Amino acid sequence: MNESLQRAAATLSGIILGKEQQLKLAVACLLARGHVLIEDVPGVGKTTLALALAKTFGLHFQRVQFTSDLLPTDILGVSIYEPATGSFRFHPGPVFAQVVLADEINRASPKTQSALLEAMEERQVTSEGTTRTLPEPFFVIATQNPGEQIGTFPLPESQLDRFLMRISLGYPPQDAERALLTGQERRDLLHELPAVLEPEELLALQQQVKAVRTSPALVDYLMALIKTTREHPDLQHGLSPRAGLALRRAAQAWALLEGRNGVIPEDVQAVFTAVAGHRLFASERRNALPIAEEILAATAVP
Repeated sequence: MNESLQRAAATLSGIILGKEQQLKLAVACLLARGHVLIEDVPGVGKTTLALALAKTFGLHFQRVQFTSDLLPTDILGVSIYEPATGSFRFHPGPVFAQVVLADEINRASPKTQSALLEAMEERQVTSEGTTRTLPEPFFVIATQNPGEQIGTFPLPESQLDRFLMRISLGYPPQDAERALLTGQERRDLLHELPAVLEPEELLALQQQVKAVRTSPALVDYLMALIKTTREHPDLQHGLSPRAGLALRRAAQAWALLEGRNGVIPEDVQAVFTAVAGHRLFASERRNALPIAEEILAATAVP
């Protein structure tokens, strides 16, 4: 890991305690130019993680609280008539930021959820016939409450697929929770948090991810994993070609974090469940995440 990324990881670990693996996955997702969905119960640090990532990488941050009455224009922006000029002027919405926190995304209606689809995939917004480019880097962090909670709308498969990874923070370990209870408030620490990297440095690192080598043997391993998901009897369908590309890109980012210029099987294994878990749907409403873990354990490395 290069020096800047080491400092960034150390800074984030000082804010979110006891969650090094999840922090590393979130940083890998950012390096891979993906978006991350954090699914967990309220109060475990999802919003704090989003703020910490934005401040550590020196990025412009906007937060959108998703509610049942939120409209697409509340996210994308709206054109307002100005009598002084006799014309309409577009007022950009909060999506025109480098880091967008879509807080409790599954509390908004499907129509509002879908307002992010073009932004996440094409990194642009089309409003009233005009297409506007979003800033670079552009990173969406969405938080989601468990689906069984009251007032939630499940994210459709097309929306889930826009997220490179889905992670869960969970409760902190005992020593980390003690440090939380006896230490300074996390939000106070955020105010003092310095930017470790500049946006231009992050863009350069994202380009480096693309240059991380993927050997033919490693591609064979990726294809074996993908094939197993498509043939598994307990899954409705397997990983799509787009999901396979996402898995390769996430593994390249993980390899870069580990200081390697080539992907090894351990890089794929480190990101597989975060990339594949939300793209697999089990028969009979079973949780697909354990199946993804089974597939990873059962697939031989070429």
